[in-house]
Parts: sequence; C-alpha cells; structure tokens
Amino acid sequence: MEVEVRRIWEDLCRYQDDARPTGTAALMAVGEAQWSVQAVRTELQGISSQVRDCKRDYEVAEAIAAFSREHALTGVGTWLQQVRDAGVTGSMNRDATELAVGNIPASMGVLFGPQAYFAGKIAVEASAAAHVDAAAPLIRSLAGLRPRMLEPRPVSVREVESYPVELDASPAGLLERARLVDERGDGYIEVLEVENGGHKAYVVVIPGTQPAGEGMGGENPFDEAGIAEGLGYGSVEVNAAVLNALRAAGAEQGASVAAVGYSQGGIHAMNMAADEQLRAEYNVKYVLTAGSPVGSIEPDPGTSMLHLEHKQDWVPGSDGAVSPDARNRVTVTLTNDVRAPDGEDPGLGPGHQLSNYQVGAHLIAASDAPSLVASTAVLGGLLGAGGTATATRFALSRSKPPEPVTKPMPDPPQRPSEIGRAR
Repeated sequence: MEVEVRRIWEDLCRYQDDARPTGTAALMAVGEAQWSVQAVRTELQGISSQVRDCKRDYEVAEAIAAFSREHALTGVGTWLQQVRDAGVTGSMNRDATELAVGNIPASMGVLFGPQAYFAGKIAVEASAAAHVDAAAPLIRSLAGLRPRMLEPRPVSVREVESYPVELDASPAGLLERARLVDERGDGYIEVLEVENGGHKAYVVVIPGTQPAGEGMGGENPFDEAGIAEGLGYGSVEVNAAVLNALRAAGAEQGASVAAVGYSQGGIHAMNMAADEQLRAEYNVKYVLTAGSPVGSIEPDPGTSMLHLEHKQDWVPGSDGAVSPDARNRVTVTLTNDVRAPDGEDPGLGPGHQLSNYQVGAHLIAASDAPSLVASTAVLGGLLGAGGTATATRFALSRSKPPEPVTKPMPDPPQRPSEIGRAR
C-alpha cells in the first residue's frame, strides 16, 4: 500500500505548478497519506518482531524445561517439597509423582499396586527407554500378561432407578452427585436430565476407583483394572456403556452433554469427549474432573474442561503428564495443607479426598479469575442455575473373561527301542 501511494504521489508531481487547490494541495494530501501508511507499517513490523521474539523465548523455555524434565534436573526442589509434604500427608505429592513417572516408566506400576508379575515386563519397557508418552502401549503390553485383569471386556448397562432431584449445577454441586453415586454402590453411573431455556442437556456422573479387594478385573468396570482401560484403551467399553445409558435416559441425537468424574471417573469423562463414536451422536460440551490423571488425554477442541488437582495428591500426577492450561482447558491447583483425621483411613492420601475437592470447587464458584469466570460461564450456559432435574441411575457390569482354550498335547515321539518293537 505504501508503494502504491508513493506511485500516485509521483504521478501527481506534474500537477504541482497548477492552481494550489488542485496541484500542491493534492500532492500534500497524498504525501501525508503515504507517511501515515509508513507509520502503520513501521509499527506493525515492530509488533511482528516482538511476537517473533516472544515465540522464540517460549520455544527456548519449553526446550529447557523438556530437557530438564527428561534428565530429572528439576527434581531437587520438587523432592525437597515432597519431603515436606510427606511429613504432612504421609504420601507422595502431585509434582514428585509427575517427575518420577515422567522419567521412570516403571512407576506406572504404582497405579495397579505391587503386582509381582508386572516387574519383568516393566523392566523390559524401561530398558527400551519407553517414556510415559507411550503409556497406552505400555499398559496394553502389560495387559497381554493377564488378559483377565487388564484387557477391556464388554460392559452391560441396566437402568435401576429414576427420580427427580434438586440439582446444584455448580462444580461443587456436580462433585456432590459423584459422591452420592459412589455411595449407591459399586458399578453405578448417573445421567441427569436438565431443562435449561426450553432445551434439554444431560450430565453423566462417573465415580472414582472402587477397589475390588481380592482379584481386580471382575464385574465392576470401575475397579483398579478400569484405570488400565481408561489410560491404555481410551475407555472403549465404558464409553460404549455410557452411550447406551444416554440413549436409555432419553437423550436425543445432538443433545448437549457434560461429563463429571472424580479420580478414575475423570479419566473416563475425558475419554468421552475424545471418543469419535460418542461425539458423532452427542455434543460433549463440558468436562469436570477432580483428582484425575488426565494430562495426556486430548479431547475435541470444542469441549471446555475444568480440572481440579491438589498439590498434595499424587493421583493427578500418576500419568506423568502436566494437565495443560489453554483457552478451553483450565487446571486449578489447590494448595492448602491437608491431613487425614486421626483414626481414619487416608485411602490414597488425604490430598485425594473428594471432600477437599468439593471445598475447592466452592472457591472456584466465588473466584473472579478470568479463566474460571469463563469456564463456569460455559457450564452455566449449558445447565443454567440448576433446579429440578431427573436423575437416572444405571448399573454397569463387566462381562466375564473368555475361558482359556487348552490345546491338546501332542504325543511324544517314539523312542528307537519302541520303533523296533513295533516292527
């Protein structure tokens, strides 16, 4: 544009001896226009240079952070904080767990407990320098050792009850629904139907891990083996069960859906938003997780996500990936010190208690941080302020593993002496 204006100015030069209103005035006007365009061009070039500098600085910072993390160079401060937190909670904190899992693939075993038969396979993966970014292949390879325990199996859905509830549609209110679903018993999920502005929206509530006691991999899809399905297989069977539950609850195709999950439930909730088959039928617009290792799951970019994590909770760090912050994805870290009440079982650690996350969710609702205001606005636009909703509970049951096929042993080859006798 600057060059074109200059050309016009040069074409006008032959009129400079004409009457002032038509000659010199025109030259001056076009000349000033050229200077204005030049000033804008210079400013844009300056802004462009600054943006390039910022991009370069971010890339350098990310490269340094990645190198440090890969070689555990940032661990000193993290482990000092871990020592302090261990004195409070008696367990690992989030950052130390992320660092350990991110650099030692064998740490994935902590998700499933001290199962001795994992040791050999994990050692092979670690010696091959398998990084946590390959967590899914690692879990699938481990599943090959004991298919009955870790490999996904079809999950059936059975409607149990349906009744009206007074729904608090805030993050804290939705986490309360997760608590109530867990209290109902093992293997239950809840689908809430909410009226908002003449439109229906649905909320899928998924509980956390429900320990199997003896022999995980049984009928309950939310036992410890459910973690393997979530992180290793994208919750393929749980997603299929949720899809059937939404249909049974009356959700029409294209309906808006929010997913809420605590701990393991958050893994399945995030996988709902990443599942192509489920998104082809429903619009998963919002995901709320609490205490869940979901940093490596990347749902559809049209989904808004809110993650609650506690600095003294090791579970969100157990996938070795930092939960990102983006325009549509907000991670809130709770920093208050927590202790298990005297005489109570701390479970996976006091930082992982759902009650802690409910307190944090109340603080989120009162926050004026722009990212949180925007996130809760999306949730409010989807569900409104709450009120009367219909809650439908479904019982999920994992099918039994197939019976092992035993191959008949071939007859041993005859010894030479037996061949001679046969002759």
